[in-house]
Amino acid sequence: MRRGDLYRVSKPGGDPKSSRVFVVVSRQVLLDSRFSSAICAPIFSSGHGLSTQVAVGIEEGLKHDSWIMCDNLVSLRKADLTQFIGTLPATKLAELNRALRMALDLD
Repeated sequence: MRRGDLYRVSKPGGDPKSSRVFVVVSRQVLLDSRFSSAICAPIFSSGHGLSTQVAVGIEEGLKHDSWIMCDNLVSLRKADLTQFIGTLPATKLAELNRALRMALDLD
């Protein structure tokens, strides 16, 4: 599991959908540890082009154009991240980092 990987999660807690794709945003040292969870950002099929959203699509392994929502970070069990979809390319990972900085109000 790597930062920037996309996974489909079945029945994510509190989500009305039967499954949703998430992108892993935890730092790699946490992912490599025995810690049982990872911080993830959900991906939705619609967005508003906000500075805290990142456009993704077929190039990243999705079925259609979608948006990573950095204002909705969640902690998911690593054991639930089993249905690998794809990995963000370096350019999208840089956009994700920028959106996370905006969402968390970091310099």
